[in-house]
Amino acid sequence: MDKASSPATPWRPAGCACISLVLQGGGALGAYQAGVYQALHEAGLEPDWVAGVSIGAINSAIIAGNPRERRVERLRRFWDTITARPVSWLPGFDDASKAALGAWSSLMTTALGQPGFFTPNLPNPWISPPGSPSATAFYNTAPLAKTLAELIDFDLLNDGPVRYAAGAVDVLNGNFQYFDRADQRIGPEHVMASGALPPALPMVRVGTDWFWDGGLVSNTPLQHVLERGGSLDQMIFQVDLFSASGAMPRTMSEVLARQKDIQYSSRTRLVTDQAAALHRSNQVLKRVLDKVPPELLSEEEAALKESLAQQAEITILHLIYHQAAFEGQAKDYEFSAETMRLHWDSGYRDAKATLDHRAWLTMPEEFGGIRVHDVHRHEG
Repeated sequence: MDKASSPATPWRPAGCACISLVLQGGGALGAYQAGVYQALHEAGLEPDWVAGVSIGAINSAIIAGNPRERRVERLRRFWDTITARPVSWLPGFDDASKAALGAWSSLMTTALGQPGFFTPNLPNPWISPPGSPSATAFYNTAPLAKTLAELIDFDLLNDGPVRYAAGAVDVLNGNFQYFDRADQRIGPEHVMASGALPPALPMVRVGTDWFWDGGLVSNTPLQHVLERGGSLDQMIFQVDLFSASGAMPRTMSEVLARQKDIQYSSRTRLVTDQAAALHRSNQVLKRVLDKVPPELLSEEEAALKESLAQQAEITILHLIYHQAAFEGQAKDYEFSAETMRLHWDSGYRDAKATLDHRAWLTMPEEFGGIRVHDVHRHEG
């Protein structure tokens, strides 16, 4: 994490009209995404579009809301701020001691909140009058509002070169909604709504409606980027914080950790599989329509034929954080500075290893559809 950031000249792979960075939610694990961005930044692969859920929405807002030369520094400031409380004067030397320190760190978070992020509600919601500010969440996020105001230029986020989107859930009707700067002006409340995970964090009002964390419905904004990208040829870096695959649990702690992985890793593979299947079906339909003389096509069929000729070509590089041996079910609210640096460095290394595969940084040939590269950690 302390490596100097030396950005290359910005560039895009041949045939790529848009580089998109898609960031999953995952609380304290989000430092992994910051490390991934640092590696992309140093390689000159700057995103044209960032989309996130929960902590991914916060990281995305810091990227979109700062000029290129300040993004890594602002990400560092955010993660240093929210992990500033000392946990122990002694570092963990092995998995057992790191697990013990992690357990103590997560307990401190539960009891005290995190600096620059959230603090405990007083009185506790269980003894708060119904409808009072403290009745529906264990913590308040006033510190986060201040942190976002210090680190993000919202005028730049809305009017600058990087498109921003964040996912949240309407508390009353359960509908998933994206706050996309293409549709509306984005403010701190939109970012905070995407990360308002109940029952810990309070719902956030946006306009006349109230929202919770988008991860309650879908923890990845990949579908939004694919659907709203239209015919735009994209290279998408999809950065997930929970792994769908994992080892067989042997303890209750491992059961809880595995449950969380499965719950919050959902939909990424489903979305890519469905998008690839739809692209293949459209290719078949296009070939059929190409065989029909133009004069025999109805106006609707002719319009469909034209739209099929403009299908986007997509390359998805899917990076997934794989938890360390000492991490358990509290990994997403274990905010020690030591673990944060491990997450950041892990994302940096994984992204650097990905970028070493130059063949992956290419777009599909015309009508080549969607190409997915699943990136796994390189061991040894």
